[in-house]
Amino acid sequence: MPAYSAEQASEDPVKGPTLSGPIRVTRERLRTQFFRFLSHVASIDDTRAIFSGALQQQNASCVAPELAAYRDEDAPYPELRRARVNGVEQRDDVLFITARFRTGSTLLWNLFRHMRGVTAYYEPFNERRWFDPAARGSHTDATHLDVTDYWSEYDGLEALGSYYCVDWRFKQLYMHAAAHNPDMERFIEVLIERAAGRPVLQFNEVDLRLPWLRARFPRARLLHLYRNPRDQWCSTLGKAELDMRRLTLRHFEPFDGFYLLSWGRDLRHYFPFLTLDPDSHPYELFYQTWKLSYIFGRQHADLSLAFEDLTARPEHTLRTVLGALSFRQVDFAGLAGLVSPMPSGKWQRHRCDDLYERIEAGVDATLERVCSALRPQVLRAAAASEYQAPLLVNARSGT
Repeated sequence: MPAYSAEQASEDPVKGPTLSGPIRVTRERLRTQFFRFLSHVASIDDTRAIFSGALQQQNASCVAPELAAYRDEDAPYPELRRARVNGVEQRDDVLFITARFRTGSTLLWNLFRHMRGVTAYYEPFNERRWFDPAARGSHTDATHLDVTDYWSEYDGLEALGSYYCVDWRFKQLYMHAAAHNPDMERFIEVLIERAAGRPVLQFNEVDLRLPWLRARFPRARLLHLYRNPRDQWCSTLGKAELDMRRLTLRHFEPFDGFYLLSWGRDLRHYFPFLTLDPDSHPYELFYQTWKLSYIFGRQHADLSLAFEDLTARPEHTLRTVLGALSFRQVDFAGLAGLVSPMPSGKWQRHRCDDLYERIEAGVDATLERVCSALRPQVLRAAAASEYQAPLLVNARSGT
């Protein structure tokens, strides 16, 4: 028996069989009801809140450009007082340290911790909640030499819990200048306000948030620390004995002690070229993330510092760095004594030079294609601004 009677179907010479009669009427009625239902769901506040929240997580929400001129406008009536400018954002003595995990950032933080007139905060976004005595525990990493605790600077700052969000550690890791995150902003402001002396905040999660950090604290100084990616990669693996040539993302999670996979899953929303293929080598995702962090650090920080320079010639490097950042009356010899020699080139024990070279070349080629498409826009923006590249410290060359 045919599927449709002559009254129910007709033949279109181009599109083939078309419905007619009762079936077409029923289909149109169901279609109308379905889209009417979708339209209703889309119009209710809960749906709009979900949608706007998703846009905010993606940093895709638009900010009206007219708001940028607000500060230049006078109040139209004398009784309408203008809000006072936040004093914290105008401070020029604040230093933000930005680095990735296993770059020597704890060492650098510890050096500032030993300086007079400085309050140095260790990893403010850390999930151990340094400001909460009940949550932070008491252990320290044995590889962090001369560090007995991470939290004494946070004593008495339990109020930070009103603003803190553990998702800052893993989500919305890229933030453009207009990104909206008032709790994060207030969290940082409280740390600055409560600091005795000059505030230094050492982060491991803000390399790709530097546009936002710069916009919110325009007079603060930014110090960018980086390390050879191959040595940094080996440091993240700890003492794990792995077959480096056969390692894949599919089996990497048990060895992922520094959030590479969670970072990749979040950043993939903003940088779609990141590699999350289960059969790919995890060093590819690691190097992609390293490269992005390096690019952002070089673009937005006042000064970039190689970890190898700090450990090779500590006193000379510290004089260069701290002088550029306007630190005065520093015991350089005493600080240099806290720096232990650190051998480089540990990655060579894997005997995988060709593997690293191949992965790095592929990542660099992809970034080159991406950057080539953006370069005309960057050149136009640079021509219209007073952009200056940050200082690149290189103690080995004496500059």
